[in-house]
Amino acid sequence: MRADRHSRWLIALLLCGVAVTPLARDVSQDEALRLRRSGELLPFEQLLAIAIGRYPGASLLEVELEEDDGRYIYEFELLTASDGVRELEIDARSGAVLQDEAED
Repeated sequence: MRADRHSRWLIALLLCGVAVTPLARDVSQDEALRLRRSGELLPFEQLLAIAIGRYPGASLLEVELEEDDGRYIYEFELLTASDGVRELEIDARSGAVLQDEAED
């Protein structure tokens, strides 16, 4: 559903003559495993611990790994006890939290 929404926006922007930069690329499981084995990415468990550490007791709803301009980013969607659904973006190489916001 998310990709479909992005596609509609991209088409609308192109029809209006707006310059559009490419969207982030989803990383396959095989590629993620290769990147992890080569040491380019931190272990998933370490990144998940960073996300859950911000919201103790939260449940993982969804996770995606994307590559955007050479940067690998995990998008975690968490169901928290008090804040509802949160979406966190975490740099898969450094573990830095890039974004933390409430999901609509």
